[in-house]
Amino acid sequence: MTAPTTVDADLADMMSAVFSQYRDKNEAAEGTAVWDVTLWDQLTELGLVRLTGSEISGGSGAGWAEAAELLRAAARNGVHVPLAEHDLLACWLLESAGLPVDDARRTACLLDSNGIARNTPWAAQAEQVVTVWPDAGTFRVADVQTSSLSITPGINRAGEPRDTVTADTATLTGTPVPDSLIDQFNLRGALIRGLQMCAALDRILELSITHTIERVQFGRPLSKFQAVQHLVADIAAEASLARASTEAALAEAIRTDWSSTNLDFLIAAARSCAGHAASVVVRNAHQVHGAIGTTREHPLHEFTQPALAWRSEFGSVHHWDDKLTTAALAAGPEDLWTLITA
Repeated sequence: MTAPTTVDADLADMMSAVFSQYRDKNEAAEGTAVWDVTLWDQLTELGLVRLTGSEISGGSGAGWAEAAELLRAAARNGVHVPLAEHDLLACWLLESAGLPVDDARRTACLLDSNGIARNTPWAAQAEQVVTVWPDAGTFRVADVQTSSLSITPGINRAGEPRDTVTADTATLTGTPVPDSLIDQFNLRGALIRGLQMCAALDRILELSITHTIERVQFGRPLSKFQAVQHLVADIAAEASLARASTEAALAEAIRTDWSSTNLDFLIAAARSCAGHAASVVVRNAHQVHGAIGTTREHPLHEFTQPALAWRSEFGSVHHWDDKLTTAALAAGPEDLWTLITA
């Protein structure tokens, strides 16, 4: 049986080629990443900007398997572009709320009770912000022009825009949505970051293997030294564990169309594994690369920094560890094995 996360090989190759070619033409920039309109227009022509949107609303009608491959392709090539925020979060919220979707560049944020959303991805560079806020025991969604919001720019440690959005919710008119939609919004964001992290960890492994084969010390390649072999083996093991747990969560989300009662546990496990893996992978990779790995000229930091930044978004490692602990305690000794294997 074909795994539900498998995508057409030609489509996967096309996605990878787009970002690889873009990367070849554009060196990684220091500072805040920019929403590249030229790249965005190319992705729009290819039907990738709204990959999972319904065809009726102008989307491509694809699923999460294809979206996951698109996120991996961008992350593997070190290209920062808010495809997930636009398609899988903002436009999905609009469609789910029965609101119209056009070609504007979008991101999404969840305001707190004070009308503030911190660390909102790409808000200052978006044209619209799909805004969610609590209101009298429910949640409301509105598609708000960026100019109507107060936005304070910021960045995460990978140089990606993470802005503070402030809105006067008393003046906003929104469509009510169920709490379950907001729960899924948070789980979607968590899985998105998990997929991106795994792609970055895999790329770090590739860079580490290549470096140990090509770098010669004391007349031998680094790959011949047992201590280095152990470091790389640990990178591979941790990256594989993160990938396996994340793929399991993705497969269940696809299989049940995000309706599985066990999905929050699976995503918690995926994010916990990926978060802890990032610590080991980043540490070992920098040890393997030595001083060269800390330079701007070497691409290693383009993947280690995002891996560390993404593990703290849509829930910290501590947050997801607590989720797992709570689920394990609730299951108890009799049902713990069923919880793990279900």
